[in-house]
Amino acid sequence: MNASKTTARSDLAQIVLSSRPISWINTAFPFAAAYLLATREIDLTLILGTLYFLVPYNLAMYGINDVFDYASDLANPRKGGIEGALLSPRIHRATLWSAVVTNVPFLVYLVVVGNPASWLWLAISVFAVIAYSAPGLRFKERPFLDSTTSSLHFVTPAIVGLTLADGAVTPTAVIVLVAFFLWGMAAHAFGAVQDIGPDREGGIGSIATVIGARATVRLAIALWAAAGIAMLFTSWPAPLGAVLALPYLVNAAPWWNVTDETSAGTNRAWRRFIALNYFAGFLATMILILAWVS
Repeated sequence: MNASKTTARSDLAQIVLSSRPISWINTAFPFAAAYLLATREIDLTLILGTLYFLVPYNLAMYGINDVFDYASDLANPRKGGIEGALLSPRIHRATLWSAVVTNVPFLVYLVVVGNPASWLWLAISVFAVIAYSAPGLRFKERPFLDSTTSSLHFVTPAIVGLTLADGAVTPTAVIVLVAFFLWGMAAHAFGAVQDIGPDREGGIGSIATVIGARATVRLAIALWAAAGIAMLFTSWPAPLGAVLALPYLVNAAPWWNVTDETSAGTNRAWRRFIALNYFAGFLATMILILAWVS
């Protein structure tokens, strides 16, 4: 009995790890920020929506990925920690069912309280999560579409929040979402560089395996720069968000001339990228507070 309980706890821990707890905030924060700024109030939809994009959404996004990427993940030294679980095949089915069971109740609620616009964006968000890794779609193996889909994972929660709240679609809101989308594409592209070796060995295509490490890093830098520049064309205090691009540019710049052979070394910058997200999130929160009181 004790052995079975220990196994169950271990399996549960692995399933939770597959949802990338360190990255939960990256999807919950955009939803909460957009909804809260639009409604200016804390209500049940804000709470449940934030909880959904905090855990179940990430379990679906990363859990599905870890199940169907198991074969290639075996050859990837990054897997098995905070950068991705190496799920035992024994719990693949349990992981997929956990994603379904945890997602459906929240999705039902968000549909009930939503409107046609929020339904559309919620559908796009969920489809992007599934399409990225699921067999038959595998957008993650379609160069350029991989970075586009990955960026949607982070931008669509914000759009769902905005549409749920019937928020005004102002020029500033559009520019901020576009800048966030460019940031997301840059993040995915830069992250793909470190996996060029394992991906090529596993026959997996990506933006980085197609155009190479050097071009991908330079593209990511250009996208981060474009995101920062775009923020300068928003209304106050949003232009302050342009500063958020600088740490990412500084982090990636040393790899301007990286080669495919040395691409694995960008993992050091990727680990700093994970920490930078928390720093940028703190600064973004300060800007949002300023916007709230303005």
